[in-house]
Amino acid sequence: METRTAIILCGGKGSRLGNIGKKLPKTLVKIHSKPILWYVIKNLEKNKFNHLILPVGYKGKMIRDYLNRNKNEFSKLKIDIVNTGIDTSIATRIFKVKKYIKSKNFILLNGDAIFDFNIYKLFNNHIYKKIDITFLGNPAQLPYGVVIFEKNRISDFKRDIIFNSVKKNEKKNFIGYVYSGISIINKKIMNLSFKNYNNFEKEFYPKIIKKFKSDFRHIKGTWYSIDNQKDIDSLNEKKTIKYLSVSKILKKLNAKKFLEK
Repeated sequence: METRTAIILCGGKGSRLGNIGKKLPKTLVKIHSKPILWYVIKNLEKNKFNHLILPVGYKGKMIRDYLNRNKNEFSKLKIDIVNTGIDTSIATRIFKVKKYIKSKNFILLNGDAIFDFNIYKLFNNHIYKKIDITFLGNPAQLPYGVVIFEKNRISDFKRDIIFNSVKKNEKKNFIGYVYSGISIINKKIMNLSFKNYNNFEKEFYPKIIKKFKSDFRHIKGTWYSIDNQKDIDSLNEKKTIKYLSVSKILKKLNAKKFLEK
């Protein structure tokens, strides 16, 4: 099988998780009795990614130990676990592991989100169209109250609405779509200098967009980012829609034979 690489960022401290984040890395937080990392790896495997790079940092030994204990379950995958330092920036973590990338194009994603969509199709589209970087976007939940206007009159008030785009007051033709934290990248972009960036996304991506061929694709499926205790509770609480959604993902990934999309 052709080698397809994915970099799973999993070295952060998970400071917004409170006491949970003090005990274990965020990517090992359990949702329906399975660590988030399990969902990430299994979905990548289902989408034909067979080479994974994990730049670990905070409590990286726990991640390494988890994978070693479950090596039979991930036996078909080549997994490179690279210690990139506890207080290292995301830019430096990526810089330290870029030499391990084996495929011409690869996926960069966070290790703190549960998802289920056809990455394989998006990856092939990226290659076919010879795109240098493809950003993947998905609707997200707004954690604020929103006053609803219809026909220039207030019609309602809602909290936790789902949105997928934003507008900017200063620019009439501006529209921005929510970025999922997942991108498909041509390896040649990694030749640029970015090691010392304080904020990888804010400093690196604007330069890439100006210099290279970029694209944006909406995710058609499930994507749940897990940032705090509320997100964990929502995915584990049986009365929520999110619980049912993750239950379906869990059942699918636990099947003896993955379903092909």
